[in-house]
Amino acid sequence: AMAAEGGGGGSERWLPPRSPSGLAVQTVEMHTGGEPLRVVPRLEAAEAAVAARRLSLLSLRREMAATQDHVRRVLMHEPRGHAGMYGAVVVRGEAATEGAHLAALFLHGAGYSAMCGHAVLALGRFALDSGLVAAPRCPETAVRLRCPCGPVTAFVPWDGHRSGNPVRFHSVPAFAAATDLAIDVPGHGKVLVDIGYGGTFYAFLSAEQLGLDVCSSKTRDLVNAASAVTEAVKKQFKLHHPESEDLAFLYGTILTDGKDTFSEEPTTNICVFADEQVDRSPTGSGVTARIALQYHKGLIQLNQTRTFRSSTTGSLFTGKAVQATKFGDYNAVIVEVSGEAFYTGTATFTVEEEDPLKYGFFFK
Repeated sequence: AMAAEGGGGGSERWLPPRSPSGLAVQTVEMHTGGEPLRVVPRLEAAEAAVAARRLSLLSLRREMAATQDHVRRVLMHEPRGHAGMYGAVVVRGEAATEGAHLAALFLHGAGYSAMCGHAVLALGRFALDSGLVAAPRCPETAVRLRCPCGPVTAFVPWDGHRSGNPVRFHSVPAFAAATDLAIDVPGHGKVLVDIGYGGTFYAFLSAEQLGLDVCSSKTRDLVNAASAVTEAVKKQFKLHHPESEDLAFLYGTILTDGKDTFSEEPTTNICVFADEQVDRSPTGSGVTARIALQYHKGLIQLNQTRTFRSSTTGSLFTGKAVQATKFGDYNAVIVEVSGEAFYTGTATFTVEEEDPLKYGFFFK
């Protein structure tokens, strides 16, 4: 931090000038498997909206998009963010958390997601280190999070002073929405895709079906192909969610190496979500959905741990189905995902009202 000499001879923290009405947001910066997480520890506008109107998190997500979207653009877009930036707004108070330690809204370059596994892993650590859990226990503490898709529990190492790694979480019930679905993808012809739900919906297929290799093809080629699949699935298949139509949307496509049968060896994938955004991690909600699909197909059994590798950074998550359950009409599983989250710093972002690019710009 920069410091200037104060009038009393001491030092004061220096902050850039901003308009009296200008926005100032403090953040904690983290990453999980290389995927960034810009944590907003508190956003009073969000908590006020929940308290005043008893909004659900899904309703708050809509409210944020309608009235506070400039906050997302400031933090996610350039010049403060970048095309791969991701964020989480921590929402406190009983009205939002419903008995959990914290609630979270997830932000990205194109909008708001319903679930984010890499963020949950990081927020588990953040919750312990920032005092959101009253009495953490050694050697591991359960952190209850409320996500737009529902309740999620993270299990975080605690040594009595600070959180550690690896963190694991149990998500909402995950299920196979469709398997071996024939989709006509412009430029690629007919392909077979699986649709899995892990807090949000993804399409899955091997990159080989698109004439690509998830490990060696150019990222731009993988992104273009995955985006074409996403658009094709959206047009040709109607999703259904057992609890809320607000959750019945396809978040993205995950291209894999095709190694779905259980093995001790890692299987590699790349997740392309939202507006052609590329996950640097193996994707927590994607691992959840992929395990659910493998379990549904009989390719993996309960408590068989698989390792998933990101094709972008080589970072690893593990996943396993720990319990069979029902979710609406679907046969579902509770999946445990494990990974490592790290702090990278803190920041204060400011906005000057006269700045013509004050709310950022999106460049890809």
